[in-house]
Amino acid sequence: QPRAVAVVGASARDGSLGGALLAHLFDGGFTGPVYAVHPSATPIRGQTAYATVRAIGQPVDLALIAVPAAAVEAAVADCAAAGVRGVVVVSAGFAEAGAAGRERQQRLVETVRAAGMRLVGPNCFGVLNSDAAFSLNATIAPLRVAPGPVAMLSQSGALGFSVLARCARLGIGLSSFVSVGNKADVSGNDLLAYWNEDARTRVVLLYLESFGNPRKFARVAPEVSRRVPIVVVKAARSVAGTRVAGEHSAALANLDIAVDALLAQAGVIRTDTIAELLEVASLLASQPIPPGTRVGVVTNAGGPAVLFADAAEAAGLTLPSAIAGDNPLDLFAAQPDDYAAAMSAIGARPAIDAVVAIYATPLPAEAAAFAAAIARGAAAAPAAKPVLAVFMTTEEHAERLSALHAGARGRLPVYEFPESAARALGAAARYAQWRARPAGAALELDAFARQAVRAVVDRVLSGSAAAVVLAAADVTAILGAAGITVAMAERVAPRDVAAAAERLGYPLAMKAVASGLVHRREAGAVLLGLADAAAVEDAVAVLCRRIPALTALELQRQIADGVEVLVGVTTDPTFGPLLACRIDAPAGAAPRRAAVPLPPVSEIDAAAMLDGLPPGLDRQALIDVIRRVSALVDVLPELQELVLEPIKVLPEGSGAVVVGASLRLARD
Repeated sequence: QPRAVAVVGASARDGSLGGALLAHLFDGGFTGPVYAVHPSATPIRGQTAYATVRAIGQPVDLALIAVPAAAVEAAVADCAAAGVRGVVVVSAGFAEAGAAGRERQQRLVETVRAAGMRLVGPNCFGVLNSDAAFSLNATIAPLRVAPGPVAMLSQSGALGFSVLARCARLGIGLSSFVSVGNKADVSGNDLLAYWNEDARTRVVLLYLESFGNPRKFARVAPEVSRRVPIVVVKAARSVAGTRVAGEHSAALANLDIAVDALLAQAGVIRTDTIAELLEVASLLASQPIPPGTRVGVVTNAGGPAVLFADAAEAAGLTLPSAIAGDNPLDLFAAQPDDYAAAMSAIGARPAIDAVVAIYATPLPAEAAAFAAAIARGAAAAPAAKPVLAVFMTTEEHAERLSALHAGARGRLPVYEFPESAARALGAAARYAQWRARPAGAALELDAFARQAVRAVVDRVLSGSAAAVVLAAADVTAILGAAGITVAMAERVAPRDVAAAAERLGYPLAMKAVASGLVHRREAGAVLLGLADAAAVEDAVAVLCRRIPALTALELQRQIADGVEVLVGVTTDPTFGPLLACRIDAPAGAAPRRAAVPLPPVSEIDAAAMLDGLPPGLDRQALIDVIRRVSALVDVLPELQELVLEPIKVLPEGSGAVVVGASLRLARD
C-alpha cells in the first residue's frame, strides 16, 4: 500500500523491464506520485527523472529495481539511505544463477535487513494491489484485474500472469498478487500472515515449487485456514530420499508424501493442476463453503448428470433423494421457469447442502433465457448453500451466465463440464469438514521430563561429532521420561541368558545386541515365541551364529495380545522431522501406507493417523504415544531417527507398550 513509488532503472526504451514497470504504474492509474530513476536523469515519458532515489527529495515507500544484477546492491543501498521501506527486485542473476549469484543474493538480504526494509524477489515479476485507493500495478505485465476477494502468490511470474488472465475471463476478482521469485526475504509464510489480516482477502491461491520454511508454514497455515481457505498447486513432485529405515517404515520417505501431510494437516486444499486451482477458486470466491456433502442436481440432459454423479462419488459427495425420489432431477424439455422453480425447491430441502444446475443445449438461441433462469434459481436458494452451474453451450453464453448476478448471492461459478464442478465442490466440502473439526493442541513435556531427556542426550553426545545410535538402556530412559511405556527387558551376556529367562518368565523374545545393529528384525536378530529353557538355549546358538559381532543378548517377556504398530520419526533435509504411524495389515492384505504428519501433532492429528486400527483396541493409548513422540521431537533438535517397532496396542483400556525401539542422534 505505497503512497509513492520509484522505478530504479526506468527507461523509455520499448521492451525494457524498467520501461514496462513505469508504463504499467501510469496506465494502471496508481494514485500516488511515480518517480523515474536513471543514472542519466534524462526525462522519461515527459516526467522528470532522477539520478538516485536520494535525489528525489520526497518520501518514497516502494522502489522497483530493474537494473543489471551487478548494480542491484548499490541501488538497494541508495534506497536504504533514502528511507525506502520496501523494494521489489525484478532483476535476475541471483541464487538461480549459481554460486556467485547466491553470494550476491545473501549480501542483498543483509543490506535490506540491516536497513529495516523488506524485499520481494529478486528474479520476480512484481506485485499488484487492486484496491482503488492505490490501483497499484507494480509488475512487468500489462494486467487489468477486477477488484475481488482472491489473493495470489506465485513462484513463477509468467505462470502467475497466465492464471490472472484466466481469472479475468472467469470473473474472479483479485485483491492482490505477489510474484515472490527467489523468496530471499518476503516469503509465502509472510504473505499468508498478511492476508490473514487483510479484510479484502477471502481466498488465497498459491503456486509453489518449494517450501522455504515448512516448519513455520505448519504453524502459520492452519491459523489462516481457519478464516481464509488456501488453495495450492505444489509443483516438483519428485521423490526424495528420506526414510525411517527403508521398507520397514512403509516408505514414508517420499518428499511428496511430506507435502501432502503438511497441506492436509494445515487444512490447505491441494489441487493437481492450475485448471483445478481455478475451478476451486471460482467456487470459494463467490459461494459459501458447503455445510455438508449432500448435493441436489437439476439437469436437462441425462449424460452430463451421469458424469456428475460418478465424479461426485469420487470426490466424496453424495446425491440423496431430494424431490419425489429424483436426484439428479431431469427436466427434459423444460422451460426456463421450470429450471428456476426446481433449483429453488431442491435447495430448500434440509437434506441438501449444495445445488448444481446442469444445462446442455445445441441451440445457442435458448441459452440466454436459461442462463437468466439459473441465476434466478440460485438467488432463491438458501444463502448458506453454494450453487454451481454447468453450462454446456457456447463459451460466449457461459461467460454471460458467469457475469450474471444471482441476487444477493452475487456471481455464480460456471463450469464447462460436470466433472469440474464435482471436483471443486468436493474440495470445498473437505475443507469445510477440516474447518469444522476442533483445532486440538500439541502435548509439551514438563520441565522435569525435559531435563531428564536432555541429561541423557548431552551425556551420550558429549565429545562425539558423529551420529550416535543409543544403547537400549538410554533409549528406555528417554522414552520413560517422556511417559512412554516400554516392555521390561534384560540385557545379559550369552552365558547368563538361562537365569534371566527364569526371572522374566515365558514366553520370551530374544534380540541380538551388536555395534551398529539398529534394525534387528531385518537382520534376523530377533527370535520370538521362546516357550521354555530349551528354546532359549537353541535361540542363543542361532543368534551367535547369525550375528558374529554380537556383544550381548536382550531378553524380553513377549506380549502376545494386541496389534503391532510402528511409530517413527525421520528427519528430511527440507521438512525437518516427519512423524510416521503404520498399522500392520491383516494377513493377506496389502501393506498400509504410513500416515506422515509434521510435528507438533495434536490429539486431533494423531487420531486422524489411526485409520485402519481395528476396533476393540486401546486407541486412546496409541494417540497418547504419538503425542508424546511429537513432544520428544521438540526437546531433541539432534534427533535423526526414532523407530518404535513394534508397539503392541492392547485391548481397550489396557494401554500400548513399546516392544522395540531405536534412536539415532547427531549434533549436526
